[in-house]
Amino acid sequence: MPDAASPNLAELPQLAAECFDAPSNERLAAAASSTHAPRFLLLYGSLRERSYSRLLTFEAARLLQAMGGETRIFDPAGLPLPDAAPDSHPKVQELREAALWAEGMVWCSPERHGAMTGILKAQIDWIPLALGAVRPTQGKTLAVMEVSGGSQSFNAVNQMRVLGRWMRMITIPNQSSVAKAFLEFDEAGRMKPSAYYERVVDVMEELFKFTLLTRDVSPYLVDRYSERKESADELSRRVNQRAI
Repeated sequence: MPDAASPNLAELPQLAAECFDAPSNERLAAAASSTHAPRFLLLYGSLRERSYSRLLTFEAARLLQAMGGETRIFDPAGLPLPDAAPDSHPKVQELREAALWAEGMVWCSPERHGAMTGILKAQIDWIPLALGAVRPTQGKTLAVMEVSGGSQSFNAVNQMRVLGRWMRMITIPNQSSVAKAFLEFDEAGRMKPSAYYERVVDVMEELFKFTLLTRDVSPYLVDRYSERKESADELSRRVNQRAI
């Protein structure tokens, strides 16, 4: 068996050796650490006057701010349905600019008919996988939370995890699901002390840590052999094409 430190690429004939890059601790060490506060975009999935997903989102933002983070909460009121308006719509532009700005996100949805709401899904659908050469969500951290009107459920957070993976995000292991949310907030809209609140603290703490850990090295973390090879193949075709 060849030495792991000196791989014998001749034994991998299907591999494009010029595109192969063995991961290393040295490459994972960021050249320079960011000095600005970690930036978080928070999305919620209800337009009700007393929206528990919005109230939970505001609690999450307060915690992130207390930890030293900078937050933006997107108000989905007025956001058109996907494809029902041009990309130039002001609410779409606001959402996309915030997605580019953020280094981490929080998605919070009510569970409706056993699923996340269309309001939250529409926000995610308006954030494209790519804007030109930039992928607005790739390599960024994500925490998912849900509120339920009845017993505790995890249908919405499980769906959001699938979407987070599809959007190429680093979804943290922890999550929050608040059952009977109407009992968990006081008249002022603040979350009452409870095990549910403690879990929200845990989730935001974990999100903050993962963001600090990955934000400076995310371009390297999401650098893929298949995409390097595709880029090399495209360059080769362009350079070697016959003169017209």
